[in-house]
Amino acid sequence: MLPKNVINWFQIPTQDLARAAKFYSAILGNPVSVQDFNGQTMGFFPMDDLDHGNNVGGCLMSPMLGDAPSKVGTTVFLACDGQLDAVISRVVSAGGKILSPKVHLGNPGYMAVIEDTEGNRVGLHSWK
Repeated sequence: MLPKNVINWFQIPTQDLARAAKFYSAILGNPVSVQDFNGQTMGFFPMDDLDHGNNVGGCLMSPMLGDAPSKVGTTVFLACDGQLDAVISRVVSAGGKILSPKVHLGNPGYMAVIEDTEGNRVGLHSWK
């Protein structure tokens, strides 16, 4: 049987890790922690302890193994519960673009889609 969350980790590729960490720290209002992990520099998003698949975590990755920022393919949605309007309002001034403004989804809440400073398409989601 799969754990509670099928997704437990995500990585967002960057061209410039410091620039991307500054962008996400600014829009989310929480610092992205840049540190070395097993010889690779990563920018870790705030997260609870990864509890054997019951929590989700993620990071920004410096360029490696041919990974490249992209506007196509899988879209990761970052949790902005109750703060979606505030997060969206900081995207452009932090160097990003709004690709899809806030949309009400009904019971699943609200979402918006942005382009980060690296050229990635990233979703933002809030239940409220």
